[in-house]
Amino acid sequence: MMSSRPSPDPKSSMWALIAYYLRFCRLQRKLTGDLMGEIMGCSKSTVSRLETGILRLDPDQAMALDRHWGTGGIFSFLVWYATLGHDPDWFRQYLDLENRAAVIKVWEVDLVPGLLQTPDYARAGLSTGGVENVEAALEKRLTRQKILEREHPPTLWFLLSQTLLELPCGGTEVMRAQLAHIIDLSYRPNIGVRVVPKSIGHHPGLDGAFMMMTLAEPHAEVAYVEAPGGGRLVSNVTEVASYALRYDQIGQHALPEGLSRDLIKQIMENMQ
Repeated sequence: MMSSRPSPDPKSSMWALIAYYLRFCRLQRKLTGDLMGEIMGCSKSTVSRLETGILRLDPDQAMALDRHWGTGGIFSFLVWYATLGHDPDWFRQYLDLENRAAVIKVWEVDLVPGLLQTPDYARAGLSTGGVENVEAALEKRLTRQKILEREHPPTLWFLLSQTLLELPCGGTEVMRAQLAHIIDLSYRPNIGVRVVPKSIGHHPGLDGAFMMMTLAEPHAEVAYVEAPGGGRLVSNVTEVASYALRYDQIGQHALPEGLSRDLIKQIMENMQ
């Protein structure tokens, strides 16, 4: 059966409009997910993910629809415009995916990941980031951490650069408390924290931070890439696979969990 999840609000973004219009066209032609998949060269489950906004229509799929239905190229044009512009709905989509993820893998270079941040550390970062209402932004950030306290929380794997652990965001005491919090969380059975030491030198993670999210229902994998002025969600299967490979490559340079905790404790002791 096709997903019962509704298509996203078509007014929220160009990608949401594409997902909405894709389902509209399929239902208008009374096509099943299987038949739609045959036209696009993909599976019924992929069609479902495209219609609910979990995946995004790629140029080849758009071209196949335009050719089969004689649309004059409308799907290709929509994808082209959506790719050009900044998606104002990206963060809401990101939060929805994060909340539904069964497995979350994070590589971070500059800042402690939001899911691991203490209130004081988060407040210090928001205060220096030009945020107008710091307390409102702080509440939203801490609300995201509720997924850690669920009855069945996601599995979380964190790869952290040693350099971000040494940056005293908010001052020495705030940072010491933040590092102690990371150590405490790392003992939870569903949370793993490993540190990539500076001594490694150049490695594949220096290009920037990113996150991988695996959804249980419907099964899909999505990447989130940090970027100036807003992040980018990646759902293209080939591109997602490239981030999964990079995550594994970075992990090859990380210390085991026990040695990572030892390094974090050493950093705490050296803070003055």
